[in-house]
Amino acid sequence: MELSVVIPLLNESESLEELHQWISASLDANQYLYEIIFIDDGSTDNSWEIINELAEKNTNTHGIQFSKNFGKSQALHAGFKATKGDYIITMDADLQDSPEEIHQMITALKEKKLDLISGWKKKRYDSILFKNIPSKVFNWAARRVSGIRLHDFNCGLKAYRMEVIKTIEVYGEMHRYIPVIAANEGFTRIEEQIVKHKARKYGKTKFGGDRFIKGFLDLITLWFIKSFGKRPMHFFGLWGTIMLMVGFGFTIYLGIDKLYFNKQARLITQRPEFYIALTTMIMGAQFFIAGFLGEMLSRNSPNRNYYQIKEKINFNE
Repeated sequence: MELSVVIPLLNESESLEELHQWISASLDANQYLYEIIFIDDGSTDNSWEIINELAEKNTNTHGIQFSKNFGKSQALHAGFKATKGDYIITMDADLQDSPEEIHQMITALKEKKLDLISGWKKKRYDSILFKNIPSKVFNWAARRVSGIRLHDFNCGLKAYRMEVIKTIEVYGEMHRYIPVIAANEGFTRIEEQIVKHKARKYGKTKFGGDRFIKGFLDLITLWFIKSFGKRPMHFFGLWGTIMLMVGFGFTIYLGIDKLYFNKQARLITQRPEFYIALTTMIMGAQFFIAGFLGEMLSRNSPNRNYYQIKEKINFNE
C-alpha cells in the first residue's frame, strides 16, 4: 500500500460523499495505490450510515466508529494504528482541504526525503475576529516555544512518512502539535507547503473559545514534557533545592542573630522570618516528593489514549 488517507470527523454527513469522490478522482488520476480511512468520532447525524455505503461500494474505503465523542486526537490515534500505507495524509472532512494538494505533498516527501509536511493556509476564509486572529497568536506562541518555523501548526492537511505516525503518540488535545511531537521524537525534517483553503460549504465550525484556551495550555504541557518529561526531578528537584536553601538560610540567620547579636530580642517563633523559613522548607520538601513521584509515574499512564471503538468496516483482521 502506497498511501493512506486518514480523515477524522464529527457530524459531517453532508460533505462525505463529495469528499470521497474528490479524493478518489485526484488519487486515481495520479495512479496511487491507496486506502481511505474515516474515523467517526461519535457523530449524532447519519455520517456512519454514509461511511457504510461508501465502504460497500469501495473496498479501499474503511471506517472506524467510536461509541461516543472522544476527541480528534483519539480519532487520529485510531486511524494511525489502522494505516498500511508507506505515506500517510491527514485531512479534515469539511471540504476546506483540497485533495488535489496531496500529490505535491507526497512528491516533496519522496524527493526531499522529509519526515513531515504541514499545510499552511496562507489565505483563509474564516472569521477574522474569532478564528484568524486567535490562530495567528496561537501559531506565534507555538513557534516561540517549539522552535519549529511553521506558520500553521493546526492545519488538518499534513503528509507523513509511515515511520513518523507509527512512532509518535497523539493523545489528549495534542493533535495541534503533531509537528512538535514528531520533532521531539527525532523526526526533524519538517517543512510546510502553502495549500488552498476553501470556505466551509456545509455545517458549522467546531472551533470555539475553549479550544483556543486549551491549545495554549497544551502548548505549555508539551514544553514541560519536552524539557522535563523524562526526568521530572530535574525541574522539581531544582526548585525544591532552591527553596530548601532559602529556608535553611533564614534558619541559620535567625539562630546566629538570637545567639550572638540580639539575645534579649523576642522569641524566634514571634518573628516573620521564622515562618518564611518554615514555609520554604516545607515547599522544598513537597517539590522533592513531587519529583520522586513524577520519576516513578513518568509517561506510564495506561489510560492516556483511551477510546472505545464501536464498529469497523472493511478491515481484515
